[in-house]
Amino acid sequence: MQVILAKFAGACYGVQRALDMVDDLLSEDAKVTTLGPLIHNPQVVSKLESQGVKVSHDAAGIDGGTVVIRSHGVTPQVRSELERRGLEVADATCPHVARAQAGAAELASLGCRVLVVGEAGHPEVEGLVAYARESGAAADVVLGAEDIPHGLYDPIGVVVQTTQTRENLDGIISELEARGLHPIVKDTICSATRRRQKTAYELASKVDAMVVIGGRNSSNTTRLSEICAQVCPRTFHIETADEVRGLALEGCESIGITAGASTPEDQIAEVASILEAKEG
Repeated sequence: MQVILAKFAGACYGVQRALDMVDDLLSEDAKVTTLGPLIHNPQVVSKLESQGVKVSHDAAGIDGGTVVIRSHGVTPQVRSELERRGLEVADATCPHVARAQAGAAELASLGCRVLVVGEAGHPEVEGLVAYARESGAAADVVLGAEDIPHGLYDPIGVVVQTTQTRENLDGIISELEARGLHPIVKDTICSATRRRQKTAYELASKVDAMVVIGGRNSSNTTRLSEICAQVCPRTFHIETADEVRGLALEGCESIGITAGASTPEDQIAEVASILEAKEG
């Protein structure tokens, strides 16, 4: 049995940057609180908590120390609250997310009604909607073409959650154009996300089974699993290495591995080691 790791897999730049930022603060013996889970990886968040990093779900629950804005970013209103309270802030917003936030605000400033392509309720998406509305726009969240409101008219602006697929964005643009609209599109899909999805798809099409590693609360990991399952029915989304032993891999001669943007290298290596041991 051959175990193959996708060319691009695991923690992206924005996630690693956030982790490094917290590590640096801990090395300085700082009192650290993250505003929401730092990343969508329960094992990493649990490890940070064991090192003294607290998680607060709102600014009101923070009583000093350094507040870390997670990689998904926050709304302008939350930033204002942190400033009003005079809290020390370490901003770990992923640069790609920050670019999307700026894009939402720019579309609003152009007078557009803004469509945010993404998952309703996701913290990044909530931030994009808030940036558009703060700049005076009406904003809607659409996950697919079927979610596009009726009665739209130009100017329409489109901004995208950084972990969405190209196919999803293209489908929404096509639907808008079919309605006679001329959307102004801010293509804010992260290039690392595109590479990860592309190489996962290519690998999944060549192997007997695919293992996708990452938090079940991670939208980009879930999307990787969905993409792989399109061409490899034996696709397994796992969160921990302990789950590998329960996978139905009988008869597989080749197994592919990929991992979401919030999955660190050591978790990938542990899964690969167990799979390689199963060869015997």
